[in-house]
Amino acid sequence: MADTYDADAASPSLPSMLLGTYTPKMDSKGRLALPAKFRAQLGQGLVMARGQERCVSLLPTEEFRRMAVRIQHTSMGDKSARDYLRVFLSGAVDQVPDKQGRILVPPMLRSYARLTGPVVVIGVGTRAEIWDQDSWTAYLESKEQGYADIADDVLPAVDC
Repeated sequence: MADTYDADAASPSLPSMLLGTYTPKMDSKGRLALPAKFRAQLGQGLVMARGQERCVSLLPTEEFRRMAVRIQHTSMGDKSARDYLRVFLSGAVDQVPDKQGRILVPPMLRSYARLTGPVVVIGVGTRAEIWDQDSWTAYLESKEQGYADIADDVLPAVDC
């Protein structure tokens, strides 16, 4: 369906980006085949963690480490940083996909993200997210108008 963007062609210092929307099957044991386009970045090892809006984040190990170190460098006197770090790290799980590119989403994360039926895997740049299909559809529909409304605020001005 969608492709990964090869940022290396544009700049050797930028990682490849995970892009697109996929609908792989998750079996009753919680095994899920990573989209083939994501395996180069996630196939050597990844970390699964609680994502925002009740999804499961899939981060390449190096990206996870970068985020964790950045959060840990926030002042331990900052209650919000402590709270976020506890929730983020306590729900994190290391994984290496099997030879078929499958990962096992642990019961705790399946429960958190309410992954009980069909799922959607989306690319979000440096990470991927696993969503319950109905939750993703509802989220996307709820953001559609806002997406158009805030484009000018979020996107930098582009000179033509």
